[in-house]
Amino acid sequence: MITHGAILDAALARITAGYVFPERTAAIEVAIRNRLAEGAYEGLDQRGLCERVTEDLQGVCPDKHLRLLWSEEPQSMDEEPEDVARARFERYAREKNYGIRRAEQLDGNIGYLDLRMIPPAGVGGPAIAAAMQLVASTEALVIDLRQCSGGSPEGVQLWCSYFFADDEVHLNDIYDRATDSTRQYWTLGHLAAPRYSDRPVAVLTSDFTFSGGEELSYNLKVLKRATLVGQTTRGGAHPTARIPVAPHVTVTVPTARSINPVTGTNWEGIGVEPDVAVAAEDALEKALEHLRA
Repeated sequence: MITHGAILDAALARITAGYVFPERTAAIEVAIRNRLAEGAYEGLDQRGLCERVTEDLQGVCPDKHLRLLWSEEPQSMDEEPEDVARARFERYAREKNYGIRRAEQLDGNIGYLDLRMIPPAGVGGPAIAAAMQLVASTEALVIDLRQCSGGSPEGVQLWCSYFFADDEVHLNDIYDRATDSTRQYWTLGHLAAPRYSDRPVAVLTSDFTFSGGEELSYNLKVLKRATLVGQTTRGGAHPTARIPVAPHVTVTVPTARSINPVTGTNWEGIGVEPDVAVAAEDALEKALEHLRA
Protein backbone atom coordinates (compact mmCIF):
# COMPACT_ATOMS: atom_id res chain seq x y z
CA MET A 1 0.00 0.00 0.00
CA ILE A 2 1.20 3.51 -0.78
CA THR A 3 2.63 5.22 2.29
CA HIS A 4 1.30 8.39 3.88
CA GLY A 5 4.61 10.07 3.07
CA ALA A 6 4.29 9.19 -0.62
CA ILE A 7 0.73 10.54 -0.73
CA LEU A 8 1.86 13.80 0.86
CA ASP A 9 4.86 14.07 -1.47
CA ALA A 10 2.53 13.84 -4.46
CA ALA A 11 -0.04 16.23 -3.00
CA LEU A 12 2.53 18.86 -2.02
CA ALA A 13 4.13 18.69 -5.47
CA ARG A 14 0.75 19.42 -7.05
CA ILE A 15 0.04 22.27 -4.64
CA THR A 16 3.46 23.84 -5.26
CA ALA A 17 3.05 23.58 -9.03
CA GLY A 18 -0.52 24.81 -9.30
CA TYR A 19 -1.78 26.80 -6.30
CA VAL A 20 -3.05 30.20 -7.35
CA PHE A 21 -0.99 31.93 -4.63
CA PRO A 22 2.54 30.56 -5.24
CA GLU A 23 3.98 32.73 -2.49
CA ARG A 24 2.08 30.64 0.08
CA THR A 25 3.24 27.20 -1.05
CA ALA A 26 6.54 27.17 0.87
CA ALA A 27 4.75 27.71 4.17
CA ILE A 28 2.22 25.00 3.28
CA GLU A 29 4.96 22.48 2.56
CA VAL A 30 6.91 23.28 5.73
CA ALA A 31 3.77 22.95 7.87
CA ILE A 32 2.67 19.59 6.44
CA ARG A 33 6.17 18.10 6.47
CA ASN A 34 6.65 19.20 10.07
CA ARG A 35 3.38 17.53 11.03
CA LEU A 36 4.47 14.35 9.25
CA ALA A 37 7.83 14.37 11.07
CA GLU A 38 6.06 14.91 14.41
CA GLY A 39 4.05 11.73 13.84
CA ALA A 40 0.73 13.56 13.56
CA TYR A 41 -0.47 11.16 10.86
CA GLU A 42 0.71 7.89 12.36
CA GLY A 43 -1.96 5.25 12.89
CA LEU A 44 -4.48 6.96 10.61
CA ASP A 45 -6.12 5.17 7.71
CA GLN A 46 -6.30 7.05 4.42
CA ARG A 47 -9.68 8.57 5.19
CA GLY A 48 -8.38 9.84 8.53
CA LEU A 49 -5.23 11.12 6.83
CA CYS A 50 -7.34 13.15 4.40
CA GLU A 51 -9.36 14.69 7.20
CA ARG A 52 -6.31 15.53 9.34
CA VAL A 53 -4.23 16.91 6.48
CA THR A 54 -7.14 19.04 5.28
CA GLU A 55 -7.38 20.56 8.76
CA ASP A 56 -3.65 21.27 8.73
CA LEU A 57 -3.69 22.70 5.20
CA GLN A 58 -6.47 25.09 6.06
CA GLY A 59 -4.79 25.94 9.37
CA VAL A 60 -1.74 27.32 7.57
CA CYS A 61 -3.66 28.56 4.50
CA PRO A 62 -7.38 29.13 5.12
CA ASP A 63 -8.61 28.21 1.65
CA LYS A 64 -11.80 26.12 1.68
CA HIS A 65 -10.94 24.51 -1.67
CA LEU A 66 -7.49 23.30 -0.55
CA ARG A 67 -8.17 19.73 0.58
CA LEU A 68 -7.34 16.04 0.49
CA LEU A 69 -10.44 14.00 -0.34
CA TRP A 70 -10.94 10.29 0.25
CA SER A 71 -13.20 8.24 -2.03
CA GLU A 72 -14.70 4.83 -1.37
CA GLU A 73 -14.26 3.73 -4.96
CA PRO A 74 -10.72 3.48 -6.34
CA GLN A 75 -9.84 5.86 -9.16
CA SER A 76 -7.43 5.53 -12.04
CA MET A 77 -4.06 7.19 -11.58
CA ASP A 78 -3.74 7.70 -15.33
CA GLU A 79 -4.62 11.12 -16.73
CA GLU A 80 -8.16 10.92 -18.02
CA PRO A 81 -8.63 11.90 -21.70
CA GLU A 82 -10.56 15.15 -22.01
CA ASP A 83 -13.42 13.60 -23.99
CA VAL A 84 -13.82 10.83 -21.41
CA ALA A 85 -13.86 13.33 -18.54
CA ARG A 86 -16.39 15.49 -20.37
CA ALA A 87 -18.70 12.53 -21.05
CA ARG A 88 -18.47 11.40 -17.43
CA PHE A 89 -19.37 14.85 -16.14
CA GLU A 90 -22.24 15.19 -18.60
CA ARG A 91 -23.69 11.92 -17.30
CA TYR A 92 -23.38 13.20 -13.74
CA ALA A 93 -25.04 16.51 -14.60
CA ARG A 94 -27.88 14.73 -16.42
CA GLU A 95 -28.46 12.43 -13.43
CA LYS A 96 -28.71 15.55 -11.24
CA ASN A 97 -31.16 17.18 -13.67
CA TYR A 98 -28.52 19.84 -14.29
CA GLY A 99 -28.84 21.00 -10.71
CA ILE A 100 -32.51 21.95 -10.96
CA ARG A 101 -34.36 20.11 -8.20
CA ARG A 102 -37.61 22.13 -8.38
CA ALA A 103 -39.14 24.79 -10.60
CA GLU A 104 -42.67 25.83 -9.68
CA GLN A 105 -45.21 28.54 -9.03
CA LEU A 106 -45.97 29.37 -5.40
CA ASP A 107 -49.05 31.12 -4.02
CA GLY A 108 -49.25 34.76 -5.02
CA ASN A 109 -47.70 34.03 -8.43
CA ILE A 110 -44.17 33.84 -7.05
CA GLY A 111 -41.72 31.62 -8.91
CA TYR A 112 -39.45 29.19 -7.05
CA LEU A 113 -36.23 27.56 -8.28
CA ASP A 114 -34.34 25.05 -6.11
CA LEU A 115 -30.79 24.76 -7.49
CA ARG A 116 -28.39 22.13 -6.12
CA MET A 117 -25.49 22.68 -8.57
CA ILE A 118 -24.52 25.03 -11.42
CA PRO A 119 -23.66 23.06 -14.58
CA PRO A 120 -21.55 24.42 -17.44
CA ALA A 121 -23.65 26.48 -19.82
CA GLY A 122 -23.04 24.17 -22.77
CA VAL A 123 -24.32 21.18 -20.84
CA GLY A 124 -27.09 22.72 -18.76
CA GLY A 125 -28.26 25.52 -21.03
CA PRO A 126 -31.45 23.84 -22.30
CA ALA A 127 -32.53 22.83 -18.78
CA ILE A 128 -31.81 26.32 -17.43
CA ALA A 129 -33.85 27.83 -20.26
CA ALA A 130 -36.72 25.42 -19.54
CA ALA A 131 -36.73 26.41 -15.87
CA MET A 132 -36.72 30.10 -16.70
CA GLN A 133 -39.56 29.56 -19.18
CA LEU A 134 -41.63 27.94 -16.41
CA VAL A 135 -41.27 30.99 -14.13
CA ALA A 136 -41.40 33.62 -16.89
CA SER A 137 -44.91 34.81 -16.08
CA THR A 138 -44.48 35.10 -12.31
CA GLU A 139 -44.43 38.44 -10.50
CA ALA A 140 -41.41 37.69 -8.29
CA LEU A 141 -38.86 34.91 -7.94
CA VAL A 142 -37.10 32.94 -5.20
CA ILE A 143 -33.80 31.22 -6.07
CA ASP A 144 -33.03 28.64 -3.40
CA LEU A 145 -29.28 28.02 -3.11
CA ARG A 146 -29.34 26.65 0.42
CA GLN A 147 -28.18 23.23 -0.81
CA CYS A 148 -26.10 24.36 -3.78
CA SER A 149 -22.64 22.77 -3.63
CA GLY A 150 -21.04 24.73 -6.46
CA GLY A 151 -20.49 24.56 -10.18
CA SER A 152 -19.19 26.23 -13.30
CA PRO A 153 -18.35 29.94 -13.81
CA GLU A 154 -19.90 29.73 -17.29
CA GLY A 155 -23.06 28.30 -15.73
CA VAL A 156 -23.17 31.15 -13.22
CA GLN A 157 -22.73 33.59 -16.10
CA LEU A 158 -25.72 32.05 -17.89
CA TRP A 159 -27.97 32.07 -14.82
CA CYS A 160 -27.04 35.69 -14.03
CA SER A 161 -27.72 36.79 -17.60
CA TYR A 162 -31.42 36.06 -17.20
CA PHE A 163 -31.71 38.74 -14.50
CA PHE A 164 -30.35 41.67 -16.50
CA ALA A 165 -31.68 43.45 -19.57
CA ASP A 166 -28.72 43.05 -21.93
CA ASP A 167 -25.11 41.95 -22.41
CA GLU A 168 -23.55 45.04 -20.85
CA VAL A 169 -23.24 43.89 -17.22
CA HIS A 170 -19.76 42.92 -16.02
CA LEU A 171 -20.28 40.03 -13.61
CA ASN A 172 -16.91 38.65 -12.56
CA ASP A 173 -13.27 38.14 -13.53
CA ILE A 174 -11.19 34.99 -12.96
CA TYR A 175 -7.40 35.08 -12.83
CA ASP A 176 -5.71 31.80 -13.82
CA ARG A 177 -2.20 31.07 -12.53
CA ALA A 178 -1.19 28.59 -15.24
CA THR A 179 -1.74 31.06 -18.07
CA ASP A 180 -1.15 34.23 -16.01
CA SER A 181 -4.29 35.62 -17.60
CA THR A 182 -7.62 37.06 -16.50
CA ARG A 183 -10.94 36.19 -18.15
CA GLN A 184 -13.88 38.57 -17.92
CA TYR A 185 -17.45 37.33 -17.54
CA TRP A 186 -20.27 39.55 -18.82
CA THR A 187 -23.97 38.91 -19.20
CA LEU A 188 -24.86 37.13 -22.44
CA GLY A 189 -26.64 38.77 -25.34
CA HIS A 190 -28.66 35.80 -26.58
CA LEU A 191 -30.77 33.66 -24.25
CA ALA A 192 -33.08 30.75 -25.04
CA ALA A 193 -35.87 31.87 -22.68
CA PRO A 194 -37.33 35.24 -21.62
CA ARG A 195 -35.24 37.47 -19.38
CA TYR A 196 -36.37 38.12 -15.82
CA SER A 197 -34.86 41.60 -15.54
CA ASP A 198 -37.77 43.71 -14.31
CA ARG A 199 -39.16 41.90 -11.26
CA PRO A 200 -37.92 41.34 -7.70
CA VAL A 201 -35.68 38.37 -6.89
CA ALA A 202 -34.79 36.84 -3.53
CA VAL A 203 -31.89 34.39 -3.10
CA LEU A 204 -31.84 31.91 -0.21
CA THR A 205 -28.45 31.01 1.28
CA SER A 206 -27.13 28.78 4.04
CA ASP A 207 -23.80 27.84 5.60
CA PHE A 208 -23.73 24.94 3.10
CA THR A 209 -23.94 27.16 -0.01
CA PHE A 210 -20.54 26.94 -1.69
CA SER A 211 -18.34 27.97 -4.62
CA GLY A 212 -20.47 28.51 -7.77
CA GLY A 213 -23.58 28.93 -5.63
CA GLU A 214 -21.74 31.63 -3.73
CA GLU A 215 -20.70 33.39 -6.92
CA LEU A 216 -24.30 33.49 -8.14
CA SER A 217 -25.34 34.95 -4.76
CA TYR A 218 -22.44 37.42 -4.66
CA ASN A 219 -22.93 38.69 -8.21
CA LEU A 220 -26.63 39.34 -7.75
CA LYS A 221 -26.09 40.98 -4.35
CA VAL A 222 -23.22 43.26 -5.40
CA LEU A 223 -25.12 44.37 -8.50
CA LYS A 224 -28.20 45.02 -6.34
CA ARG A 225 -30.30 42.67 -8.43
CA ALA A 226 -31.47 40.40 -5.60
CA THR A 227 -32.08 40.38 -1.88
CA LEU A 228 -30.17 37.61 -0.08
CA VAL A 229 -32.03 35.90 2.76
CA GLY A 230 -30.59 33.27 5.09
CA GLN A 231 -27.11 32.57 6.44
CA THR A 232 -23.56 33.56 5.51
CA THR A 233 -22.21 31.07 2.97
CA ARG A 234 -19.16 28.80 3.36
CA GLY A 235 -16.55 31.00 1.66
CA GLY A 236 -14.96 29.26 -1.36
CA ALA A 237 -14.07 31.55 -4.28
CA HIS A 238 -11.28 29.68 -6.09
CA PRO A 239 -11.84 27.47 -9.17
CA THR A 240 -10.12 24.20 -8.43
CA ALA A 241 -8.37 21.24 -10.07
CA ARG A 242 -8.94 17.72 -8.68
CA ILE A 243 -5.87 15.48 -9.03
CA PRO A 244 -5.60 11.82 -7.90
CA VAL A 245 -2.52 11.19 -5.74
CA ALA A 246 -3.46 7.65 -4.68
CA PRO A 247 -6.21 5.23 -5.77
CA HIS A 248 -8.53 6.51 -3.03
CA VAL A 249 -7.09 10.01 -2.45
CA THR A 250 -7.50 13.24 -4.44
CA VAL A 251 -5.88 16.60 -3.79
CA THR A 252 -7.94 19.64 -4.72
CA VAL A 253 -5.78 22.59 -5.75
CA PRO A 254 -7.22 26.07 -6.30
CA THR A 255 -5.62 27.22 -9.56
CA ALA A 256 -7.53 30.47 -10.12
CA ARG A 257 -9.32 33.19 -8.16
CA SER A 258 -12.37 35.38 -8.62
CA ILE A 259 -12.05 39.17 -8.76
CA ASN A 260 -15.36 41.01 -8.63
CA PRO A 261 -15.29 44.15 -10.81
CA VAL A 262 -17.34 46.14 -8.29
CA THR A 263 -15.67 45.17 -5.01
CA GLY A 264 -12.22 44.26 -6.35
CA THR A 265 -12.24 41.17 -4.16
CA ASN A 266 -14.32 38.04 -3.52
CA TRP A 267 -15.92 35.92 -0.80
CA GLU A 268 -13.00 33.56 -0.09
CA GLY A 269 -12.77 32.66 3.59
CA ILE A 270 -15.54 35.03 4.66
CA GLY A 271 -18.57 33.86 2.71
CA VAL A 272 -21.38 35.93 1.25
CA GLU A 273 -23.39 37.75 3.90
CA PRO A 274 -27.18 37.88 3.49
CA ASP A 275 -29.12 41.12 3.40
CA VAL A 276 -31.65 39.54 5.76
CA ALA A 277 -30.04 37.16 8.27
CA VAL A 278 -32.26 34.30 9.45
CA ALA A 279 -31.84 30.59 10.12
CA ALA A 280 -31.64 28.62 6.90
CA GLU A 281 -34.85 26.73 7.63
CA ASP A 282 -36.74 30.04 7.97
CA ALA A 283 -35.28 31.68 4.85
CA LEU A 284 -38.06 30.77 2.42
CA GLU A 285 -40.82 32.07 4.67
CA LYS A 286 -38.88 35.29 5.32
CA ALA A 287 -38.17 35.77 1.61
CA LEU A 288 -41.84 35.33 0.72
CA GLU A 289 -42.77 37.92 3.35
CA HIS A 290 -40.26 40.29 1.77
CA LEU A 291 -41.50 39.73 -1.77
CA ARG A 292 -45.18 40.04 -0.81
CA ALA A 293 -44.68 43.24 1.23
